[in-house]
Amino acid sequence: MTRGDELFHRALRLFPGGVNSPVRAFKSVGGTPRIIDRARGCRLTDVDGRNYIDYIGSWGPMIAGHAHPDVIRAILRCVQHGTSFGTPSPPEIELAEEIIARMPGIEKIRFVNSGTEAVMSAIRLARAATGRTHVVKFEGCYHGHADLMLVKAGSGVATLALPDSPGVTRGSAQTTLVAPYNDLAAVERLFERHGSEIAAVIIEPIAGNMGVVPADEDFLHALRSLTAERGALLIFDEVMTGFRVTPGGAQAFYGVSPDLTTLGKIIGGGMPVGAYGGRTDLMDLVAPAGSVYQAGTLSGNPLAMSAGLATLRLLDDAAYVGLKMGSARLQHGLETLLKRKGGPGVVQRAGSMLSLFFIDRPVRNFTDARAADHAKFAAFFHGMLERGVHLPPSGYEAWFVSMAHDDAAIDETLDAAADALARL
Repeated sequence: MTRGDELFHRALRLFPGGVNSPVRAFKSVGGTPRIIDRARGCRLTDVDGRNYIDYIGSWGPMIAGHAHPDVIRAILRCVQHGTSFGTPSPPEIELAEEIIARMPGIEKIRFVNSGTEAVMSAIRLARAATGRTHVVKFEGCYHGHADLMLVKAGSGVATLALPDSPGVTRGSAQTTLVAPYNDLAAVERLFERHGSEIAAVIIEPIAGNMGVVPADEDFLHALRSLTAERGALLIFDEVMTGFRVTPGGAQAFYGVSPDLTTLGKIIGGGMPVGAYGGRTDLMDLVAPAGSVYQAGTLSGNPLAMSAGLATLRLLDDAAYVGLKMGSARLQHGLETLLKRKGGPGVVQRAGSMLSLFFIDRPVRNFTDARAADHAKFAAFFHGMLERGVHLPPSGYEAWFVSMAHDDAAIDETLDAAADALARL
């Protein structure tokens, strides 16, 4: 038994399923999760000394690579002065200024501690601002594990084959309306039936929790027009796409400005963080400026703020050019291998996020994503893992490319993929 196996057996006695988040389990691909000891750049090392090229990237925030010197220095400088004050501190002000300067839809912001918390708070704010109760979400989009959002979610819920989660009450879910992704007619029908009750439409403008599935540009522009006409708010969940696809997120990429935006991942540089922001008139409804209550003891934690600020300052124009080139090179290489091996497969990419579906057509919604051959993905996943490439352990998850994925790492990945595909 390896040390990793021994540690995982201990973990099974301590944690549900041996993990502290379902997406870390190998439930949909089989086998035992690797227990990681350390990471640097684009590579992980497990407790048994095995090395892997990493495409999980802590599920997105490690856009600069693991243990980037600038980020580590920022954390070390900060930690020498304390880890949490429960009062305002300079790093939260500086990070907020950086985010607002880049994100077109954000005029004011409130930091929280997770993407789930950001979504919960944004929806509460939308309901207060509109005086309405219902929220429209899209099948396959994951917006955290708050009760009202665990309805036809993707990601870990899809991996576990749970359309909803036990423990979510009917009362919690009955104000959540669901439409297929990229289906404007379905949204219009919901507004025809419930228009006076709909407070907000929330969407991942580029879905990352059913694999990478970009929204149609016309669809997003139509949602912007429809919500404005019907007195509802448009919320972009950019927890994944914020600072991933462009410096201004998916909203800058598509030229669509939402009323509210939720953020996470990159703005913490690997530390726990979330945020929601939007128009000043909306954000000024939040306490203490307004009466919409939301609070958090560790919100704006100086360590997370310092790590996030250091990360954002690394993301200049040259960084985005490098991320785009590396990601496109990986996408093209995988597409070439799929054609050469003769099997059906589609590689979908947005910025430095991508995913491989074993299917013979582009994936536009959750129905398409579920139709992909996930058993084949599981075999491919293990083939890559054996060859030193650690992918997300689910066909419903995005792969993340970082600034540290150089040509050598991409070449190693493609060599491993050629071998793994040949053995399927």
